[in-house]
Amino acid sequence: MATYDFIFDGLGLRGWCGEKTNATMSMEDLLKARSGETTSLWDTPFPSLDNLHDACPAIAQTRGLTGGLENGFLAVKDSLKVVLDPITQPLSWFLNGALSMFQTVPWWIMIPALLAVVFVASKSWRLVALVASFILFLAFIDHYEHAMQTLAIIFVCSFICVLLGVPIGIAMSRSDGLQRGIIPILDMLQTLPPFVYLIPLIFLFSVTEPKLYGIAIILYAIVPVIRLTNLGIRLVDKDVIEAADAFGMTDRQKLYGVQVPLALPNIMAGVNQTIMMSLAMVVIASLVSAPGLGVLVLRGIRNLELGVGLISGLGIVLLAIILDRVTKAALARVNTSGQ
Repeated sequence: MATYDFIFDGLGLRGWCGEKTNATMSMEDLLKARSGETTSLWDTPFPSLDNLHDACPAIAQTRGLTGGLENGFLAVKDSLKVVLDPITQPLSWFLNGALSMFQTVPWWIMIPALLAVVFVASKSWRLVALVASFILFLAFIDHYEHAMQTLAIIFVCSFICVLLGVPIGIAMSRSDGLQRGIIPILDMLQTLPPFVYLIPLIFLFSVTEPKLYGIAIILYAIVPVIRLTNLGIRLVDKDVIEAADAFGMTDRQKLYGVQVPLALPNIMAGVNQTIMMSLAMVVIASLVSAPGLGVLVLRGIRNLELGVGLISGLGIVLLAIILDRVTKAALARVNTSGQ
């Protein structure tokens, strides 16, 4: 006898539930049924789908719910691919192009070019020396190619995050209704475990397509730049806006001439967080063929190669330090010029 038989018997729903069989009953339940024992209040299970199914077979089990969700997704998968494939194909082209460039350009050109970018962003020779030492160390331990692959993916995905995230943040700052609609989506993207992003994408795209991990990285990393762009523009002093109105500035002139420049420190902080989250997701995306240092980390886990895992993890830490220090130096310059 199932725990919740009394509910359906009392409501007269036994006919609707259908006949029960003991095929799915546990040995413990069978012994209790034969001995006439009843479940005590202390041991009463929660009325979940599986427990209600034991009393009424007409109620679906949990695996029926999950199976129905999977079947529903598979039913619309082909239609989704028809829509998403043309839209997301440029992402594969950009990722393939960046990976090809970072791997094809000789190290004696690529390293000085990266150091020049660091100097332009920071105007600090000390930071340039630190970045140079880290990159040369990675090259010395034969991790240069994997590090360049990781940087290529981060540059492409972070650029797309900024390209899409800043306009979305600006639109949110100008409409309270849009902000109320988008914030729950951002909350969901920010709280979902990183591995969950990969599950539907694996069904939609081939593992060999770079857009598979590119979309996952963008969805995971775009949230900070949207939030901080919205926040930065909303925090612009109202007196400054009133002064701009007094000068007869249009909404577009106020946006690009007043609000965005004053919100730039917050926007740059969002870019910093987006880059760091992109790096974190690149490592996880190695599970679905994303190249880079994450592949070495995965190899260390799979083959129990402690040294490979630790050294590749150190390489990721060094890249994180480089990206964090450079973006923070650029942010400091923006703050200084704003003041």
